[in-house]
Amino acid sequence: MSVLTHKASGWTIGTGKPLAVIAGLNVLEDEALALEVGTELKRICARLGLPYAFKASFDKANRSSIKSYRGPGMDGLRILAAVKAKLGVPVVTDLHEPDQAEPVAEVADIVQLPAFLVRQTDLVVATARAAAKHGALIQAKKAQFMAPWDAKNILSKVAEAAPDVGVILCERGVSFGYNNLVVDMLAIPEMKKLGAPVTIDATHAVQLPGADPRTGGASTGGRRDGVAIIAKSAIAAGADGVFLEFHTDPDKALCDGPSCLPLSGADNLLSTLKAIHGVVS
Repeated sequence: MSVLTHKASGWTIGTGKPLAVIAGLNVLEDEALALEVGTELKRICARLGLPYAFKASFDKANRSSIKSYRGPGMDGLRILAAVKAKLGVPVVTDLHEPDQAEPVAEVADIVQLPAFLVRQTDLVVATARAAAKHGALIQAKKAQFMAPWDAKNILSKVAEAAPDVGVILCERGVSFGYNNLVVDMLAIPEMKKLGAPVTIDATHAVQLPGADPRTGGASTGGRRDGVAIIAKSAIAAGADGVFLEFHTDPDKALCDGPSCLPLSGADNLLSTLKAIHGVVS
């Protein structure tokens, strides 16, 4: 479906609708930070008239090093529930194992399938069924090794498991040689041809996997200055929504700091993105 609405919250994304915003933290650190970031982003989006959903991972299961910070684990669902209740916004988080689908869908309004795992049939099926049960949407991140038109197989798997669940496709770049990602902007209209709304994960698209000089390759590097460039380009190419990660002090973020943006710049960036979307939509 080219337009999707989360029934419980009214959050909407798709053709002819305002630019949808999925934004927050890369990974949960504590409830206070989550509320601080979520409160500011909600304020900005309300002023701009943009549908807002708060995003944060409760577990980063694919870190480069076993010593890297992963998040609070399943207890993070409690923090997400608190953000949802206190701010009155839908929440988005990802999952990694089929047995997480039910508890995650009880809390998350949009359940995210990670790019590395988007072809794992058991995970896709479990997520689709849990989303159907709890009235959630799914955001499926196109894998770094997939062609945009191959995303039709993700949609087909979800439809076969739970026909009424709405799916958002998310572009986040393609592996390009070693330690690099490139976003092909032609992928945006190609995926829209499949009939699903499309978002751009501009934060993860600037990652340099396994190439953080601070840790000698034991974590992911990034090019923070490229986030705005990719976000603006993708929206000009027709993206229906934007996926962004912020932090009050990105250099002190516990995960993927080189790729996330300072919260202080959110208002200016989202204002620009809304203006671009208004021209092309």
